[in-house]
Amino acid sequence: MTTSKHLLFELGSEELPPKNLLKLSNALLDGIVQGLQAAELTFTASKSYATPRRLAVLIENLSTAQPDKTVEKRGPAIQAALGTDGAPSKAALGFALSCGTTFEQLERLKTDKGEWLSFTQAVKGQATEALIPDIIRQSIAGLPIAKRMRWGSFNTEFVRPVHWAVLLYGDSVINTEILGLETGATTQGHRFHAPEKLTITNPEAYQDLLYQQGKVIVDFEQRKVLIRKAAQVAASAVNGIAYIEDDLLEEIAALNEWPVPITGCFDPRFLDLPAEVLITTMQTNQKYFPVKNADGSLLANFITFSNIESSRPESIQHGNERVVTPRLADAEFFWKQDRKKSLADRVESLSTIVFQEKLGTVAEKSQRVSKLAEFIALRLNADVTLAKRAALLAKTDLMTEMVGEFGNLQGLMGRYYALADNEPTEVAWALEEQYFPKQSGSATASSQIGQILAIAEKIDTLTGIFSAGMIPTGDKDPYALRRAALGTLRTLIENKLTLDIRELIAFSLTLFTHSFDVAGTQTAVIDFVFDRLKGYCLDKGYSADEFDAVMTVKPLDPLDFMQRLAAVKAFRQLPEAESLAAANKRIRNILKKSASSPVAKVGTLVEPAELQLLESAKLAAIAIAPLLAEHDYAATLTRLAALRQDVDTFFDSVMVMCDDLDLRANRLALLNMLSEQFLTCADISRLQS
Repeated sequence: MTTSKHLLFELGSEELPPKNLLKLSNALLDGIVQGLQAAELTFTASKSYATPRRLAVLIENLSTAQPDKTVEKRGPAIQAALGTDGAPSKAALGFALSCGTTFEQLERLKTDKGEWLSFTQAVKGQATEALIPDIIRQSIAGLPIAKRMRWGSFNTEFVRPVHWAVLLYGDSVINTEILGLETGATTQGHRFHAPEKLTITNPEAYQDLLYQQGKVIVDFEQRKVLIRKAAQVAASAVNGIAYIEDDLLEEIAALNEWPVPITGCFDPRFLDLPAEVLITTMQTNQKYFPVKNADGSLLANFITFSNIESSRPESIQHGNERVVTPRLADAEFFWKQDRKKSLADRVESLSTIVFQEKLGTVAEKSQRVSKLAEFIALRLNADVTLAKRAALLAKTDLMTEMVGEFGNLQGLMGRYYALADNEPTEVAWALEEQYFPKQSGSATASSQIGQILAIAEKIDTLTGIFSAGMIPTGDKDPYALRRAALGTLRTLIENKLTLDIRELIAFSLTLFTHSFDVAGTQTAVIDFVFDRLKGYCLDKGYSADEFDAVMTVKPLDPLDFMQRLAAVKAFRQLPEAESLAAANKRIRNILKKSASSPVAKVGTLVEPAELQLLESAKLAAIAIAPLLAEHDYAATLTRLAALRQDVDTFFDSVMVMCDDLDLRANRLALLNMLSEQFLTCADISRLQS
């Protein structure tokens, strides 16, 4: 008897939202898999399929039924189940009734914690066919659909109207209703190439049937590979290279069931525009792949994909060329119009845009950022005049036609327009780099003025929004404060910039004129930033206890923090590390329990072990002073590790809390001296063994 079969579910619909297609497909697969696992149904593999008109899931070798199992129910304790006369109590009789049996059929369960009534029952597993419909319905109900719609006379809701549903288990249909449709074994091919209905004989035939007879490539990843390869072949035919970004590749795969490449061209005069403008126009408005030369410059060509094999592809080509020309002409018009007015002339117009109700206009934000940029530039020995100029012009490209049309070009167009205005090159590049890093893992600003502006802009937003009481909660972060904090940290750390983040935050808060709790806000912002730093460090492979060891000593700047953290990680690899961490923990506990604060200077000691430790500690202090001056924390901790033997001997031989109060005070002072030496780097007592 067959114990497993393949399962196929396909839901056919009107064209699904291309930018959400893959997300919907993955969510449907995850929901079904989780449902099968919860039902204890086994299978060997699972796969999702997605095209503009369908979502499908294939489950291979799905067991035909749940396993039979024995269920043991525990009832009341024996002392509560039996009266003094041995007769069953109401609790015992109620338990028996709930199990569908009599008191006499109940068993006793003995454990080391007592004895209870129990009932053991054999439960036969349900057939898979009976469980699948609800699993699928629940998976569909759980799909991440922001806005569901109704259609026709149906009361059901989905992201788009649905037209067919396939539910095959082996070679048999599981008859049920999905979104108001009766399930069957009939699917539909390409809307134009194969509009006739197709019957699926078994799940494993699904993909080949649609490809060969339906003119549909149902495998999303297969379509992506095909599109990428076809685009490069088409580009090479015009001696170019297709410029393919993953997001657009995914969107084109979501728009086509049978993708066919079409190569087009445009007037070479448009190549005088910034390349990013042409790329954005082609990608965003037209869903075209731009074509580049080997040197990275653009060619006057593009690659688009049609969802049909036309007998006259030149007609599709010419149609796309007619459509893209006015788009590029608009961009050309914006470019020429914007350059009639300098960025400096647009500064005043920033006062017409409100940044945030309590924080004022974008012009006011620019003034604050300018003061922050000056503050940072002075501490980094950078050009203050350039930093302030960059801050003044930072947001002016928001007032241009080009950025009004293509918001994703803000900053970048600022660079182009600044260069056209003959602004200093450092200022122009900073206008673009203020937004760096643009996303997780992308590059930080590379120029010094760009780094200063990037930090100043992010710190102003971070402190300002916190001061306005709009602290991010859960997934809600409309001002992208988490990204701003992490971007600030990455810019400082990855470019080796030494800057006191607490001082910077404190100065930034003085620039706001509205009423708020300054001290409370400062604490909240600092905590928020260091929470992001912790996540950054954990992602870099550092452990939580290593982070805590450094966090305890509250380093002044993030770069210094990372240097200490690297030293702690290296220290814990030393053979002395575990013993010294334990000793430091013991020292901290002794000092904490001491009734009085340690005296500042170590006085008379008597035991050889403590005299030796004092001498070693003094020598260590002399040795680590120049290392600390150079922020060489790794060498500092390595030198302090040499104290291990003397520390161990001290604790083996000396009673710190002796009856002689003067001697006790001197021993506590010695321990405090040791503790402070280690705290010059980190609190290694925080390290877990």
